[in-house]
Amino acid sequence: MRSYELTKGQKRAPHRSLLYAMGYLPEDLEKPLIGVVNAHNEIIPGHFHLNEIAQAVKLGISAGGGTPIEFPVIGICDGLAMNHSGMNYPLSTRELIADSIEAMTMGHKFDGLVLIGNCDKIVPGMLMGAARLNIPSVYISGGPMLTGSHKGQTVDLISGSFEAVGAYVSGEMSKEELKNIETRSCPTCGSCAGLFTANTMNSLAEALGIALPGNGTIPAPFGRRKQLAKRAGLAIMDLVKNNILPRDIMTKEAFKNAIALDMAIGGSSNTTLHLLAIANEAELNLTLDEFDEISRKVPNITKISPAGVHSMHDLDNAGGISAVLKELTKGGFMITDTITVTGKTLGENIKNADILDNSVIRRIEDPYAKEGGIAILKGNLAIDGAVVKQSAVAPEMMKHRGPARVFDSEESAYDAILSKQITHGDVVVIRYEGPKGGPGMREMLSPTAAIAGMGLDKSVALITDGRFSGGTRGPCIGHISPEASEGGLIALIKEGDIIEIDIKNRSLKVELSQNEIENRKKGWKRPPCKAKKGTYLYRYSKMVTSASTGAVFSNL
Repeated sequence: MRSYELTKGQKRAPHRSLLYAMGYLPEDLEKPLIGVVNAHNEIIPGHFHLNEIAQAVKLGISAGGGTPIEFPVIGICDGLAMNHSGMNYPLSTRELIADSIEAMTMGHKFDGLVLIGNCDKIVPGMLMGAARLNIPSVYISGGPMLTGSHKGQTVDLISGSFEAVGAYVSGEMSKEELKNIETRSCPTCGSCAGLFTANTMNSLAEALGIALPGNGTIPAPFGRRKQLAKRAGLAIMDLVKNNILPRDIMTKEAFKNAIALDMAIGGSSNTTLHLLAIANEAELNLTLDEFDEISRKVPNITKISPAGVHSMHDLDNAGGISAVLKELTKGGFMITDTITVTGKTLGENIKNADILDNSVIRRIEDPYAKEGGIAILKGNLAIDGAVVKQSAVAPEMMKHRGPARVFDSEESAYDAILSKQITHGDVVVIRYEGPKGGPGMREMLSPTAAIAGMGLDKSVALITDGRFSGGTRGPCIGHISPEASEGGLIALIKEGDIIEIDIKNRSLKVELSQNEIENRKKGWKRPPCKAKKGTYLYRYSKMVTSASTGAVFSNL
């Protein structure tokens, strides 16, 4: 065992002394040492309860014959960091999380890992760490929160609080009603109740095979969530015994399964960043174009909030992710012989699954759309690609042509939206918010939620080199690459330039002649980094690559 480097032989007497100081028995050191990576903190509702999950995991590890040893990693709440300078940090901390897991694991020679996370960047950061280290690993999430209710209608953080701000500003909602919604939108701990980035990644972990069935949908408050955590603790012991490694599980075929699931459920556009980054750590060649290739084939068979009215709890009641995977298998969209953390194949895991509610999970013969939830657009504005969650775009906005309203930051765009400077037909352009330009590629949930809340989501488009929350709906196109700070054409757009969006034909263009583009390039200068020299963000801006490659660090 790897841990014998720490615990065996006369030369390791000092090491054992240190372990005995914490109450470990000599017998404990004869067992596999399992790192329990706990992202618990008291600032993220999705992580507030993770100590309970960790306790259940440790019971499972002990029952399976291992010695659980817990250590923490950081986590930032995207919702709390939204629409201020704090949003520069969530994506950039994905790399910090992976690095810290590497450091703790290599420094202490764990034999296996159980990774306990839940929210947006923590999940991919943990899976990146597992793929990089390639020692037996299981991921277990804290589960989604339950939905709230307002005037008999189901609400969550996005359809409730965020969009209520836009409704209040437009005069459609009173201050008292806004207050009522904010107290009811998030009624329990857990990752936010819709199919936003956290729940998308927790669901895709099932298709990747690195998490147990049920990981994506069992609600946080339920006893079944703690049962799943115990099973994760038992599962890691089998993986250690049989030396089944993350790269045995997260193969190229498994990533194709995850992308197919993503398209079928209409998941967050941020998955294009995170799956590329995890694949990079697994030393696999996965490209942005492959998302679009799969999206053109796989039908969209669920409409979970923000694309529809259903919640993750509804999806769980309808059969969960296993039922979706089983339905996709019928259409030949899944590769079912991939191995998973259960020790069985994906096909074996889902063989008894079935759709229990066709209003939540449709049959592939009767999809919401023939194509998947995400589309990759290209054109002179996005030579290397841009991303849109097409499953959350109204039919009348799948094609749009309008004048650019140009802003060099999220804040200036948000202020313009709230002060009613944006009108029907406009294309809001937010630039210098990419991985380098942000730095950190901020989410644009506040502007997009304000647009939706003000009733403009069926007449106003938004494009950016930043990114969007999984809760964003409407014609919002992000990840434009090359980004403005790298001299991409988005940096050269002027107020009133005509922008043409054609999602069906995967096109994103600005109507400028090549001569005009070349003339504008002559007057463009790269702006200085927004981050203060010496800070983590400054170092991040120097190392991070394009969104089209997952915003990973360059090979130094």
